[in-house]
Amino acid sequence: MGIVETWMREKPIRTFLAQLSTRRAAAGAAALLASSSAAAASADGEPGDRSIPQLSSIANSVVSRCSRVLALATETLQQNFEVDYPDSCKESNTYAKEFLEYCCHKALHEVTTRPDHLADKNLRRLMFDMMLAWEHPGAVVEDELPENHSALRTTVDIEDDDEGSIFYANSTRLAVQVNDKKTVGLGAFARIAPSCPIIADLVTVHNLFDALTCSSGGRLHFFVFDKYIKSLDKVFRSVKGILQSPLASSFHLDAGECILAMDGDRPIHPVFQHIGISAWPGRLILTTHALYFQSIKVGYGDKIVIKRDFTGPLGVRLFDKAVMYKSSTLTEPIYFDFPELGGPSRRDYWLAIAREVNKFIRKFNLENVQRAEALSKAILGILRYSAVKEAFHISPSHFKTTLTFSLAEKLPKGDMVLKALYDNYFQLLDTSLSHLVTESPVDNRLQNHSLPFSLYALSRMGFILLKRKDEAQSEISFCAVCFGVTKSLEAALEESICYSERIDAARATIDQVKVEGVDANLALMQELLFPFIQVVKLTYSLTKWEDPLKSFLFLAFTLYVIQRGFIAYMLPSFFLAFAVVMLWHKYNGREQLLGVLEVRTPPSKNPVEQILTLQDAISKLEETLQSVNIVLLKFRAVLFAAVPKTTEMVAVAFLAASAFLIFVPWRHLLLIAVLEVYTREMPLRKQNTEKFRRRIREWWARIPAAPVQMIKPNESKKKR
Repeated sequence: MGIVETWMREKPIRTFLAQLSTRRAAAGAAALLASSSAAAASADGEPGDRSIPQLSSIANSVVSRCSRVLALATETLQQNFEVDYPDSCKESNTYAKEFLEYCCHKALHEVTTRPDHLADKNLRRLMFDMMLAWEHPGAVVEDELPENHSALRTTVDIEDDDEGSIFYANSTRLAVQVNDKKTVGLGAFARIAPSCPIIADLVTVHNLFDALTCSSGGRLHFFVFDKYIKSLDKVFRSVKGILQSPLASSFHLDAGECILAMDGDRPIHPVFQHIGISAWPGRLILTTHALYFQSIKVGYGDKIVIKRDFTGPLGVRLFDKAVMYKSSTLTEPIYFDFPELGGPSRRDYWLAIAREVNKFIRKFNLENVQRAEALSKAILGILRYSAVKEAFHISPSHFKTTLTFSLAEKLPKGDMVLKALYDNYFQLLDTSLSHLVTESPVDNRLQNHSLPFSLYALSRMGFILLKRKDEAQSEISFCAVCFGVTKSLEAALEESICYSERIDAARATIDQVKVEGVDANLALMQELLFPFIQVVKLTYSLTKWEDPLKSFLFLAFTLYVIQRGFIAYMLPSFFLAFAVVMLWHKYNGREQLLGVLEVRTPPSKNPVEQILTLQDAISKLEETLQSVNIVLLKFRAVLFAAVPKTTEMVAVAFLAASAFLIFVPWRHLLLIAVLEVYTREMPLRKQNTEKFRRRIREWWARIPAAPVQMIKPNESKKKR
């Protein structure tokens, strides 16, 4: 794992100078980025640039371009790194990679201060080249990488601005055909991409990489990366266009409230709001604070519940393409229907993004800057999710989602990830932002505070989430970069991802062993429970006294165990036996694979026979329910003295039983119960047992059932 690295520009003394320097830096960064890209395309570096011996030529080229972006000499960058992180200089094995990361993150922060940095083609090229260099930073592997080294000089330009392109659905395959050498892996993407909070988040970066490389064998091509950034830029421009349109003014948004998604504005993709048996088409809009339908705020407040549901005409539950929304401010739930041909992709998308907003905030009761930072992380996750969906027509779900807080809740031990994220990041945010305007040194300000980097990133893009405009401006003027997280969060993420991989592997085995049909599942269950079934059958045969000697010996042994008090050790003995068997298989059968369980397939039945079997099972279930209800109704009649003589008899029996249970020790009670149950079929008692059962059945048959009347719901309302 990497070290926790923090780089900061010098704090401006006055707000005016800070804003002025930020504007100048942004303009200069754009020009320097373009010039550095042009220089890299022509050669590894200018004659004045000094190569670092520990780095490969590809890494030296990237460092040289970073120095141009930062307007610093390469030697100055190296000296700053060695002064700030002297421990990293002692490790020769990791020096090249950590110094390369240092330069990359400082340069990326400088470039991403511009609001339009996503549209900059040079930035996309620079980031991808950084990933290529990260995989091979050291000079020792220089002679092994002629292809990747040439990636910095020659990268095929493929434009895909039109959605109608013939390559739209198969961009990854096209990238493989154009160039299958210039690719990067998960490690490089996970270390470089999160430096720009808009492009990737540390919690979901692995899933984002999987989504981008789902059809390229786990290697990321520049064409796919470039297409993702273009789609992300398109999504940001679309959301900003909605915020600046006259439509946004009709919603009367609160200060700091931003529109995240809108649907139902096109006739071919309508959205219906269902209340009772009525339905209305309209426009559905999700903001950071609430849900709006046709300019009316319908979803807000506390105790929000959002889940998938069924809808249909006149309130009939037919189609699984709706979202149920319920909150403390609503008297009854509201259903939003997303009709479409095929699967419920629109519904699933809205369900995912609606759950993401405010989830972490409600869990930890965040306020002020903490709340704004959590909302910023959720917004960035939603926009990245939309970009992947629009560019590649995929919607990652479950453990593969790219929504930060949803993923943390779904992952195994995800609660530990959320807790570590709160303890080591959100809890350190100073709600007053006093650390941004004090005259204390930079290092002192970072000792007790964390910085809202997602909030900074959105502020630069024109999204102001804080209610006070001056606070937002002070944040924009404060330039800071933090790459990595604390060790506890990294450890929680690693453990959670490891568990999720094991769960995915276990689920794959479950899908393989699932069998269809009631008969087949019963046959499988009988085979799995075969030893226990045999024990029950043997015990039952002994109670029938078919072999008197064996039955007598078993009865004597059972009575001895009860009398001596060994019954308390029976359950621990079972657990001990299972533990011994498990450990024996673990240490003696270590190299043996688990044998396949062979089950005899029951005779197959045609559809008519299956229907008859189902009908017979339903009839038996109905008879069982009727018998249970009759027992309850008879007990009700006895309880309320509908049959006085029977009630008196049962009451006396209960009094005698209670006295018996109070005064007789439990060991003697257990002995009496075993003797009674076990000797019922004994030759000496068999005739009396049958006679006793007959008298009980006759007595039970004489008890009438309590009366019952079934009424319809409408009739019950009229009576009230």
